[in-house]
Amino acid sequence: MSTRFNALKADAEWQKVWDERRTFAADDNSAKPRSYVLEMFPYPSGKIHMGHVRNYTMGDVLARFRRMTGHEVLHPMGWDAFGMPAENAAMERGVHPGGWTRENIATMKAQLKRLGFALDWDRELATCEPDYYGHEQALFLDMFAAGLVYRKESAVNWDPVDMTVLANEQVIDGRGWRSGALVEKRKLSQWFLKITAFADDLLKGLDGLEHWPDKVKLMQRNWIGKSQGLTFRFALAAESDTRRVTPGDGIEVFSTRPDTIFGASFVAIAADHPIAQAIAVGDPAAEAFIARCKQGGTTAAELDTQEKLGFDTGLCALHPFDPERRLPVYIANFVLMEYGSGAVMGVPAHDQRDLDFARKYGLSVPRVVSDGDKAASAFEGDEAYTGPGTLVNSHFLDGMDVEDAKREVITRAEAGGWGRGSTVYRLRDWGVSRQRYWGTPIPIIHCEACGAVPVPKDQLPVVLPEDVGFDVPGNPLDRHPTWKHVACPSCGGEARRETDTLDTFADSSWYFVRFASQPKDKPFDKAAAEKWLPVGQYIGGVEHAILHLLYARFWTRALQHLGLLDVAEPFAGLFTQGMVTHATFKSADGRWLSPDEVQSGVETATGTPVTVGRVEKMSKSKKNTVDPTGIVDRYGADAVRWFMLSDSPPERDLEWSESGIEGSWRFIGRLWRLFEGNAPGAEILGGEDKALSRKLHGTIAGIAEDIEALSFNKAVAKLYELTSAIEKAPPSAARTEAVATLMRLVAPMAPHIAEEAWAAAGNEGLIADAAWPQVDAALLVEDEVTIAIQVNGKLRDTLTLPRDMAREEVEAAALASENVVRFLEGRAPKKVIVVPGRLVNLVA
Repeated sequence: MSTRFNALKADAEWQKVWDERRTFAADDNSAKPRSYVLEMFPYPSGKIHMGHVRNYTMGDVLARFRRMTGHEVLHPMGWDAFGMPAENAAMERGVHPGGWTRENIATMKAQLKRLGFALDWDRELATCEPDYYGHEQALFLDMFAAGLVYRKESAVNWDPVDMTVLANEQVIDGRGWRSGALVEKRKLSQWFLKITAFADDLLKGLDGLEHWPDKVKLMQRNWIGKSQGLTFRFALAAESDTRRVTPGDGIEVFSTRPDTIFGASFVAIAADHPIAQAIAVGDPAAEAFIARCKQGGTTAAELDTQEKLGFDTGLCALHPFDPERRLPVYIANFVLMEYGSGAVMGVPAHDQRDLDFARKYGLSVPRVVSDGDKAASAFEGDEAYTGPGTLVNSHFLDGMDVEDAKREVITRAEAGGWGRGSTVYRLRDWGVSRQRYWGTPIPIIHCEACGAVPVPKDQLPVVLPEDVGFDVPGNPLDRHPTWKHVACPSCGGEARRETDTLDTFADSSWYFVRFASQPKDKPFDKAAAEKWLPVGQYIGGVEHAILHLLYARFWTRALQHLGLLDVAEPFAGLFTQGMVTHATFKSADGRWLSPDEVQSGVETATGTPVTVGRVEKMSKSKKNTVDPTGIVDRYGADAVRWFMLSDSPPERDLEWSESGIEGSWRFIGRLWRLFEGNAPGAEILGGEDKALSRKLHGTIAGIAEDIEALSFNKAVAKLYELTSAIEKAPPSAARTEAVATLMRLVAPMAPHIAEEAWAAAGNEGLIADAAWPQVDAALLVEDEVTIAIQVNGKLRDTLTLPRDMAREEVEAAALASENVVRFLEGRAPKKVIVVPGRLVNLVA
């Protein structure tokens, strides 16, 4: 009599065994081929969500499979534990960020263990601990010594209420996301990492990343933004000296479209351009406009979408090819000093941003690139033309195509000495200063006499003080009574510590190296780390496609530049998984409701109907999350894992559904009934079953290919098919072998039931340590083929015949076909054409 699989008992038992035996601890000294599988580590926000479960299940299947195929696998886990959410929690709950973070880590670690992930917990790290961030400080100082770190004034988003710098994403409609205060642009002294020094190498390196998604590589190429064009200087009209501006200085601009130079109708400068600042002295209107500009955004997207505003300076720039032609100079809110030279040549007919500005201020819009047969000098419409065409209304450029015209303008500019062909990048150096407490302290000491002095390495780590409060807005490190006051390491005089902390992207830019090697006295051992690097397969969300991945690629190049590592690319393979989604619910009074607060279309607590909204990515803000803990406790870890792998291609979004998880749970039950029927001593009846054996070995090969390709849903589909074939097959030695093999095939996806069945069958050791089944190549070749039978080129029948059947026998079988006999009506064919293994064509 069959028993029901006790998932909760099996989960607990085998997870305990794996822990006690340290089954998944990677051996640095193993002679096996190495495989480094890594998922992007989580932020310890309190609980894992189904997105985490999906992400880590995918990596876990690959890690377990690689172990079964003879690899030494490194599959670690840690915590991206610094950042503003912990500081916000401290302010809201009156707790310390460290305590809040460490409690969350304990909770989330228990949840991950409950799912049976094959993780090397011996290498666990948390970026908020001094034994991690102290080594990060050492690497920062190495980069500082090598000239890859510098400090300069930079424009930032400043929240005047919370008294902190905000990331661009934290500015919503010009206001701070927490305080609601109007955000100001401020200039602050900031620390930068010189990522631009590697811009070209970062761009070229993308060509070698064959196992990265094309969309991610394209996003990185666009972010780096290599552009070739013309750098030149507009001379200013002589009367400009009346506006406290020296005409000889001119205005330098860079243009990727020098071919459109005859279409220029204005020049725009940033609010903090030196000329704008000079004009604002004694001009209240200019000063007020510049103040207004400081309330705008700082991202390229915000600059493109916000209303275009300008202030006419009264200055005029002289066109380099026609000095009699004068272009008005505006201070404009869509130009930033941080991008290029802080000035642009406005060509409204062929740039949408410029067109919006020109229409608003009534400026001319000359057409210089034809749009099909449109060549009129005045451009009509409100959508700029940016496509290909022939130059028109452009003097000596008329009739040229765009690329030829670019070259011609650059040649003449260089010959005339007023411009040069140049290459620029959209990429800017990485500003890493953050005016907050919960982050890696920047290991610099400021001395009035000596300037910025590195903290001596023997004084690392610079540890965050615990005795801080969050009852006052701003950075607690600034107002700490003792922590920031130190002696200068250089002269011994009074000095102060840097109170900015590092951007948390720095923490995640090298954690994968620390996983590979964890000595106490240095960040990592070069030889030990290089045994594992680069990461063979990295898995995470596409939302990290640009910044995190780009910064990690920069960091490994910086380490290579310092001689600390001989690895340029950190991740050889990258996979970006889809999101887990769920319907959203709102109560009658407009509150978001969680799925467990809704039953049969009504709010459980009130009995009132709810509004069912769109299916969206699970998020805490809309409460459409599903806590995995209750689901795992109800259905078992294997059913949850199976559902995460089965329904959708892993790169697409997966909609969570109760019926889906129940279906996975029922399949786990089917597996158990098969495994239980294959217990030791079970009587084996019948002979061989060649069809089942072929199905089995085809499945072994197919699943291996699917897992390597991360096509988990296809692998699961093959397991469904094989299970059905086994259930339908009569008892035989082939069926017994198929069931025993099925245990190993499901082990990467459903490891708990696989271990339980493996032990019940009397096998030695753990199935986690077992080898992947070998494929009998002979069974992958079908013995029979389907032959098309044609008469005069038209299909009349199909026959299934032995693959090695002689030509004469194939011809005889075709002539014996009832359909063919009926069609020929006793006539002998004039000709018989046999294509082996494919078709027979009878010419009647």
